[in-house]
Amino acid sequence: MANPRGFLEVRRAPAPERAPRERVRDSHEIFGTLPEPELRDQASRCMDCGVPFCNNGCPLGNLIPDWNDLVRRGMWREAIDQLHATNNFPEFTGLVCPAPCESACVLDIADDPVMIKQIEYAIVDRAFEEGWIVPRPPENRTGLAVAVVGSGPAGMAAAAELNQVGHTVTVYERDEAPGGLMRFGVPDAKLEKWMIDRRIALLEAEGIEFACGVDVGADVGAEEIAERHDAMVVAVGSRVERPLEIPGADLDGVHYAMDYLYQRNRAVAREEGREAPTAKRVITAGGKRVVVIGGGDTGMDCLSSANREGAESVLMLDVYGNVPEGGRYANTPWPMAPRRTETTYALDEGGERRFGTQVTELEGDGGSLVRVHGRHVAGSSSRDLRPVPGSEFVERAELCLVAIGFQHPAHEGLLSDLRLALDARGNVSAKSFATSREGVYAAGDARIGQSLIVNAIADGRRAARVIDRRLREGAAAPAGAAA
Repeated sequence: MANPRGFLEVRRAPAPERAPRERVRDSHEIFGTLPEPELRDQASRCMDCGVPFCNNGCPLGNLIPDWNDLVRRGMWREAIDQLHATNNFPEFTGLVCPAPCESACVLDIADDPVMIKQIEYAIVDRAFEEGWIVPRPPENRTGLAVAVVGSGPAGMAAAAELNQVGHTVTVYERDEAPGGLMRFGVPDAKLEKWMIDRRIALLEAEGIEFACGVDVGADVGAEEIAERHDAMVVAVGSRVERPLEIPGADLDGVHYAMDYLYQRNRAVAREEGREAPTAKRVITAGGKRVVVIGGGDTGMDCLSSANREGAESVLMLDVYGNVPEGGRYANTPWPMAPRRTETTYALDEGGERRFGTQVTELEGDGGSLVRVHGRHVAGSSSRDLRPVPGSEFVERAELCLVAIGFQHPAHEGLLSDLRLALDARGNVSAKSFATSREGVYAAGDARIGQSLIVNAIADGRRAARVIDRRLREGAAAPAGAAA
């Protein structure tokens, strides 16, 4: 059982990071891991609660108390097995997941939560170092083929699970390499891309085929791919940006966050000798006054990337109010995950975040952005904002990055070709993963809307279980019977 006094005797330690002034000069990983004795001490803070809210707070249902206790006892080999039992890619979630499990930790009610995310990453990092993570191809094949369209975390998880039970899986990716927004939206400073390549190599060794540079619905017909396979999984993410509906949104110098982050990640790839296309119209923050609209993770990644490019200044305008004392807004009490935190890795590196602000107009000169107009607002979310009288302000800017979220997956191409029904929000309608088209399923953000990496992996895993059951039921049906 867990150490009954661990949480009383051991204080939470800060996770190791490279110094902000040092790391902002490069694009290498900023996070490290604590030495083993300290990790075991941190794991001892886990109380093995009778009702483990951390387990409920994790969309994957990670067996957190179990592997915390294994780490406490130095049983690292057993810990990675427990971790992989619920999570295909703990190296990704251990770095870029915002850790709703820690927000749900019982200790977080009146103390610092258990260092769950750091321990998770330390387990998988050690497992790779020790050579415990090796390809495990299925012993038998079912003779059934599945196409997965999209290689983000949901598509990768669905592919991994379906391959493990013996189906032959091909993953189609429109970009030049797998990973989705993990590769092209998350800066290398948070997740170096060799980590994605390492996991992809394992999946390929287990029998999964990745067909990159193939845009299903454009380069090849969606109907053709559907007919060629016994099942298809739509895991294309939610990539249609929420529009900025204010005057001046079409000025030169105003760009969606993901357009900028795609370019920056590809630029880093080229600097490291990896092949990546060059944009015809380069978006750069170097030497410019930058304004980021939106204070979520994507906005923070823009801020961090702009600092690394050598921006003159970076100002983040966030409609949410100041983070209350204790770090939680009234509408996100424990065990819910907080909307904002007092600081982030990006803010530690430089730049300013201004809470309770709303951009009202973008001003141009000769068609190019020169100023951002805004005002202070009150309210608990973007749905109930109230302007503060007399609070208007103007900021000079040459680059504005819009990071206010996504609406739904792209409808043209794949979805329209397959004539898939959509829900009220414009996502693929697939309550039980099956879409309106026989043999076609959906998973991840394309189904549930913009969400976290941990939700995407969980959704891909659940979709795989449904698809496997349907495929086996169909294969077992008498000749001529409906699948």
